[in-house]
Amino acid sequence: MGRPPSKVTTMTPTRFLKLATPMEGELRAKTITTLQINVGKKCNQACLHCHVEAGPNRTEMMDERVAAKIISLIETEPNLQVLDITGGAPELSNHFRSFVEAGSKRGIEVIDRCNLTILFESGQEDLAEFLAEHNVRVVASLPCYSEKNVDKQRGLGVFDKSIGGLIKLNQLGYGKDKVLDLVYNPTGPSLPPSQEMLQQDYKAKLKSDFGIVFNSLLTITNVAINRFEHALKRDGQLEDYVSLLESNFNHSTVNGLMCRSMVSIAYDGTVYDCDFNQMLPLDLLAGKRNVLDVDSLSEFANRSIAVADHCLACTAGAGSSCGGAIA
Repeated sequence: MGRPPSKVTTMTPTRFLKLATPMEGELRAKTITTLQINVGKKCNQACLHCHVEAGPNRTEMMDERVAAKIISLIETEPNLQVLDITGGAPELSNHFRSFVEAGSKRGIEVIDRCNLTILFESGQEDLAEFLAEHNVRVVASLPCYSEKNVDKQRGLGVFDKSIGGLIKLNQLGYGKDKVLDLVYNPTGPSLPPSQEMLQQDYKAKLKSDFGIVFNSLLTITNVAINRFEHALKRDGQLEDYVSLLESNFNHSTVNGLMCRSMVSIAYDGTVYDCDFNQMLPLDLLAGKRNVLDVDSLSEFANRSIAVADHCLACTAGAGSSCGGAIA
């Protein structure tokens, strides 16, 4: 399976390592309880901050062989607790529903990282009902409760469609007996505000304006790679942003970093420490590097994790991960 060579293939001293592991000099994984799969880069949106650089014209998608191997791991891994499905728009994968069904049958938590507008795409008319039937946890992108800010970041008309998607999910029990979480990320080179306080604002505003309810708000710090990195370089803000992250380093986030309990599998089967490393790409430091060669996810426990300065985004302020604030 062909792919471009890694930009970084060996562990090098970074600002992150000096702050996070001053004595050990490396970051190590623990037991692997989360399997994150990126099914491909095809998406019905092309958001400005997207670290995947996904969009409607992307064609890279997971094939049958890789999907079958992943389903085998879902069915057999004893320590697996969470299946986290992302993209692109993960629902556009031919294998999305098979992944959901395998995780649901196994009784583990299944997460769909949903952009909400996908619920109205042709061929997805029954998607919301499918998610509800399998009790999938929907983690939905809504970077603001303001139409102007959402459309600026995600495209004209996205806010209205997103609200329509949330209303549809509410009607199926999401935000009540089924888990619906929203995701906020800043529109520029700044740290997210307090997750707890912003959640209160979101809940009050969405309830009063649209009658929408949801469970939790997850604040995610923008990682300076791909589209966001290009924008920062264009505006001469990259070094200032990395320095901002460094000056707000919070050591209490290190133990909860998502890379320590997960692996991320790309559409071509390549295994990475996290979704951000996947997009660089930043290879695993050692061991098997394609899921087709893997017998068990336990092979990735206690591994040394590949890091670079972009990792500072996960440890700044209250911390950030695919699950929101850490500290």
